[in-house]
Amino acid sequence: MIKVGIIGATGYTGVELLRLLAPRSDVEITVVTSRELAGVAVHSRFPNLRGHVDLQFCAPNSELLQACDVVFYATPHAVAMNTVAELLSKGIKVIDLSADFRIQDIPLWEQWYKTKHVCPELVAGAVYGLPEVNREKIKSAQLIAVPGCYPTAIQLGFLPLLENSLIETDRLIADAKSGVSGAGRKAVEDFLLCEATESIKAYGLSGHRHHPEICERLNTYSDYEVQLTFIPHLVPMIRGILATLYAPVKLGVEVSLDQLQAVYEQRYADEPFVDVLPQGEVPATRNVKGSNKCQIAVAYSEDTNTIVVLSAEDNLVKGAAGQAIQNMNIMFGLDETTGLQNIALLP
Repeated sequence: MIKVGIIGATGYTGVELLRLLAPRSDVEITVVTSRELAGVAVHSRFPNLRGHVDLQFCAPNSELLQACDVVFYATPHAVAMNTVAELLSKGIKVIDLSADFRIQDIPLWEQWYKTKHVCPELVAGAVYGLPEVNREKIKSAQLIAVPGCYPTAIQLGFLPLLENSLIETDRLIADAKSGVSGAGRKAVEDFLLCEATESIKAYGLSGHRHHPEICERLNTYSDYEVQLTFIPHLVPMIRGILATLYAPVKLGVEVSLDQLQAVYEQRYADEPFVDVLPQGEVPATRNVKGSNKCQIAVAYSEDTNTIVVLSAEDNLVKGAAGQAIQNMNIMFGLDETTGLQNIALLP
C-alpha cells in the first residue's frame, strides 16, 4: 500500500489527483493539506468525492506528511521549493506539479517566475517527468518535476521530428489553445463565464512562462538550437489543450506523409498514453477529456514544405494530475497505466 499525501489540494489539479487516486486499492490517501481549510471535510469542498475520501484538510506542516511514501505538490509556483528538502531528507518521494524544478537554468527560472529560488541545489537532481522520454530516470527518482500542460502537448508533438532531424529548428511555431481551467481555480475577471464564453483570445504575446521550459527541453532532443514562437489562446471550454505545431522541413531532406506517419507510429508504438491517429483523422479535445491520453496527428503541406502536427490532451490529466500519477506508478515499479485507464468522457 502506497501512502500518499497531497499538499495544496484545493485547486483543479489537486481535486483531479484525489479523483484519480481515491478508487485505487493499492493507494491510501493519508493526508490532504490546505492552510485555509484546515479542519474542513474534503468532501464538503468537493462533493464529487463524498463516500470516496473521508478526510479533513489539515495544515501543510502536518506531521502526517512524514509517514507518507510519496507527496504530491499541487501548489502554485514558488511554494514547493520551500519545504521539499525536508521531505526528501526523510526518504519521502516528491512529485511536484508546479514549475519549481522544471527549468535547469536557475537565473532563467528566476527571471520568468520573478522570485529567488531557495533550493537551486535540488534542481539538477530533479527528474523531468515526461515518461515518453525519461522513463528510466523516473524509476529511480526521488524528486519529479511534472511537465506543464502546454509543454507536454508541444513536446510530444515535435519530439519525433527533432529526434529524426527532419526539420529546421530555428522557425518552429506552436499555436496552442487551452480551456479556462488551465489558469487555475481563482477569481480573476478574464476567467468568469461572462468574460470567457462566446469568445477566443490570445494571451502571453510578450512571453509565457511555459516558453523557456518548452525550449530548454526541445533543445535536449535536437542537435541544433530550437527557436520557437509560442502563442497560447484561451477558449471557452473547461478543460483541454489543442496545439497546432508548424515545422519547416530541413533543407535537403525529402519527406512524404506516409513516411511521417510511420515515424510517429514507430516512435509511440509502445507508449500507452500517446495515440497516433490514422492518416486523415484529427484529434479533438473532446476525444481525451478526463483521460490521460494525448492524441496526435501529422500532416504535410507540400506547397510550403511544412509539417503540421496536431496534439490534443486534457490539461488537468495528461497535462497535470494524470501524468503525475503515471510518474508515481513508474517510481514504485507498478504498471504505469494503473488507475489511468479510464475512457474519455463523451459528450
